[in-house]
Amino acid sequence: MNKDSHIIWLTGMSGSGKSTLANLIKKYFEEKKCVVSIIDGDFVRDNDEKQLGFGLNDVRINNMRIVSICNKQRANFDLIIVPVISPYNKIREEIRKQLKPNFHLIYLKADVDSLKDRDTKGLYAAADRGEINDLIGYSEVNPYDQPNNPELIISTSNKVSVDESIDILISYINKEILVD
Repeated sequence: MNKDSHIIWLTGMSGSGKSTLANLIKKYFEEKKCVVSIIDGDFVRDNDEKQLGFGLNDVRINNMRIVSICNKQRANFDLIIVPVISPYNKIREEIRKQLKPNFHLIYLKADVDSLKDRDTKGLYAAADRGEINDLIGYSEVNPYDQPNNPELIISTSNKVSVDESIDILISYINKEILVD
């Protein structure tokens, strides 16, 4: 492949499987001799000097930092995978404009019961106890906008296995991106 990376932007609520699928995709395509990077939204947020919240402006700042990292790394990778909630359509459209033409928005859609079942960070339980009042997509004050125009929607609810989800994403990448 040429080195104008394709950006695989995985969006979905906390617990929808973004990091899980990102790591599995990275492993799969590295075995196929692709050069792959993951830019994890949580890692970027947690390793910045300024602590950001989860409101619209702070989410935008974090997402634009990720866009900047993607643009700096583009020449070095075949695929850059970005697992990040990125909950707002307005911001996702801005991201698309800055990263096109090789930008692929993938929406990982899961029902709330599935998200709560795999709540590895304890966020939904904390929100139910009233300890978190701004959990994106779960708290009334902080919505998650379902994407208007994703290239792909993958159901990651409990009824769909990780293997099924990864097969759908691999098939998309092979057909839409790695076409020779």
